[in-house]
Amino acid sequence: MMALDALRDWTEWLTHEKRSSPRTVEAYRHDILLALTFFQQHLGGEVTLADLGKLSLADLRAWLAHETARSEKPTRRATSADSRARSRARHVSALRSFFRYLALRHDLSNPAPSLLATPRMKKRLPRPLGQEAALAAPEGISDDAETSQAALRDHALFTLLYGTGLRIGEALSLDIRDLTNAGQNMLRVVGKGGKERLVPLLPAVIEALESWKVAHPSPAPDAPLFCGVRGGRLNPGVAQRAMRNWRKGEGLPDSATPHALRHSFATHLMEGGADLRTIQELMGHASLSTTQAYTLADEKHLLDVWRKAHPRADQES
Repeated sequence: MMALDALRDWTEWLTHEKRSSPRTVEAYRHDILLALTFFQQHLGGEVTLADLGKLSLADLRAWLAHETARSEKPTRRATSADSRARSRARHVSALRSFFRYLALRHDLSNPAPSLLATPRMKKRLPRPLGQEAALAAPEGISDDAETSQAALRDHALFTLLYGTGLRIGEALSLDIRDLTNAGQNMLRVVGKGGKERLVPLLPAVIEALESWKVAHPSPAPDAPLFCGVRGGRLNPGVAQRAMRNWRKGEGLPDSATPHALRHSFATHLMEGGADLRTIQELMGHASLSTTQAYTLADEKHLLDVWRKAHPRADQES
């Protein structure tokens, strides 16, 4: 069997059985395609599964070194050391995943990928908007819309993002029927890996969604909740562009994106006293360690916990 055929089958497996996100599937497919192209030149011919089984640790390191050198070429966009480390970490992760699949489905055993070292990376902390900016975002973005219908849609979308902490992809994958599937004040959301969770809807979110539903051009149960001008599902780029235009007018940093509203939701909940387990459930995080990043990003919260918990915190120095 040729390695390219195995690559095609693997991406299908990732999509339909592992239910990995489309971005992850495409990134992994791209990485392994780069690797196979390199090994074809490295080995002097089209790569087979037998060839993959014989690759040594030195062969894999040669490809990683090749990609690092390619990223540092003057003709390419400048990248930081941390960015290059993250790219290498993704390359290693893709290799390991691909070879695990080959072992599972094709009985191909090669320990080399598991021996690759993963580079250390700086932990990226969430960059939320302030409460004032997060509250102003839905109305400010909708004010910039070209039509009244688009204004209602954008107001509903960004109110939903900040009011529930949904990922932009989760929000845009919703259909009209999803507004009632879980009850009047709840929303059933399908997150990463096909995992479902229930998210409560605040009155302000319900009001914005109902106003948009009235103006929706085709509110059939199976229609996309958020649609574009042609009636199809709204492209994430449209929402990102709308927020980008608004943040420029407000003088906000480039980190003020639709995903920053998700960070704002979690951060402002934590500042209001919500516990990490509750925030984890609402955010759909598989691991509590992911949710704990919000405590690291909020020095005030850490100091408050310290003052309340340490027996000597109330003593003057």
